Amino acid sequence: MNLNTQHFIDTHCHLDFCRMGDVSDVIKQCVDANVTQFIVPSVDANNWQRVLALSLAHRNIYSALGVHPHFLSENNQLDRLTKLATTQRNNIVAIGEIGLDGQIETSQIQQIDVLKYQLGLAKTLALPVICHGHKSLDTLLKYLRLYQLPKGGVIHGFSGSLVQANEFIKLGFLIGVGGVITYERAQKTRRTVAQLPLASLLLETDSPDMPLSGQQGRVNHPKNIPLIAQQLASLHGTTIDNIGRQTSENAKRLFLA
Repeated sequence: MNLNTQHFIDTHCHLDFCRMGDVSDVIKQCVDANVTQFIVPSVDANNWQRVLALSLAHRNIYSALGVHPHFLSENNQLDRLTKLATTQRNNIVAIGEIGLDGQIETSQIQQIDVLKYQLGLAKTLALPVICHGHKSLDTLLKYLRLYQLPKGGVIHGFSGSLVQANEFIKLGFLIGVGGVITYERAQKTRRTVAQLPLASLLLETDSPDMPLSGQQGRVNHPKNIPLIAQQLASLHGTTIDNIGRQTSENAKRLFLA
């Protein structure tokens, strides 16, 4: 795959969500901002086909299939997920978005059961995972250690400690860096990200959610990736071009190799 290394990849954006508007228009705005490729994770059975259709219709969109902890139900259609991910193995780049959340009402037992199922599927298909780990990073780490995924994955929207980040990195995981680092109050996350090697970082927006500082109340957009990259460059004392080159290489290594 040919990619100008000064361009950017948004490794986590929900382009199928209706709040994003017309996808072709989104892509045009992004290309104008040098954001040229997109990883689109799904959240449950209701949007598996939509994200697949996006990746088949647009050569710069790549899809992932999974069940997000926020969207767990009595019937998560995990058998269907296995069948779909297996038959579409060459058209998806990850199992995701999956994970754990310590601040939702869904029982941790159910969350862990669904997580384990999906980690097993990722291992069987030799795919990386896209992990949500809000207020549950230590528990998530425990299960990732148990499964030892050959392709690793990414810890999306990371806001943990430097020690936790390094433990994930030891397992072959990358750390997702998003708009939170644009907030002055996010000193812990900013300090952590500043101390992590660039070879272990990915850029992401989580569009249409997680707006950047100064954009609260607005729909987030993948065209904001360069703003995140500029903040990351400042934290690391390097250039935005270097951030674009390194994080794009990381994304290609994880998802597109």
